Amino acid sequence: MIDVLVVDDDFRVAEINAKYVGKVPGFRVAARAHSAAQALAAVNRGTIDLVLLDHYLPDQTGLELVHRMREQGLGTDVIMITAASDVTTVQRAMRLGALHYLVKPFTFAALRTRLDSYAALRRTVDRVGGRGLTGQEQVDRIFGALRTSPAPSAPGLPSGQSEPTTDLICGVLHRADHPLSAHEVAAETGLSRSTAQRYLRHLEQAGRLRLSLKYGDTGRPEHRYAWVAP
Repeated sequence: MIDVLVVDDDFRVAEINAKYVGKVPGFRVAARAHSAAQALAAVNRGTIDLVLLDHYLPDQTGLELVHRMREQGLGTDVIMITAASDVTTVQRAMRLGALHYLVKPFTFAALRTRLDSYAALRRTVDRVGGRGLTGQEQVDRIFGALRTSPAPSAPGLPSGQSEPTTDLICGVLHRADHPLSAHEVAAETGLSRSTAQRYLRHLEQAGRLRLSLKYGDTGRPEHRYAWVAP
């Protein structure tokens, strides 16, 4: 498991981010911090693999915290999650070694993409390091593991829809033990209801999902979707 420290001065935002992390296989929230001092203390305990770091903290900025960590020889990995989107802050984050930079507000899918690429990076480093390999090819593998460019729509997908999002929705439905509504799928994936509905409609038309109707006492029936085993 990859142990994550969630750092945000807003308790509510920290809780939401922690719940997002908990949904990603292979990751767990080891601690939360709401100030730079709390975060530094948590990292110094030596159990944190990755810090999800806000820039705007009450005692000092997130990047000042990263600078202090590096001065103390703490090489803990950092992904910035912040509303700060000015070029100066982004450049400084890169120079201090932040692996990713995610601008608020963001979706669960966006965070999951960064976490998945981070997990891929760790696997790549372990694999390359375990073989004692060196050279440009191995270096390219390590740097390539961090790429998170949006995947183009796969053949057969409508314009604007991507394969990673399709896979995310399919995974939720595949694991479900009962049909789910668009609202439930949106809650599980972090997507908006309208986005989830577009993907679900296409998947149902493609024969990958089965549509059923749930009738209530009043109003229109609720559309519910179930995974169709291949």
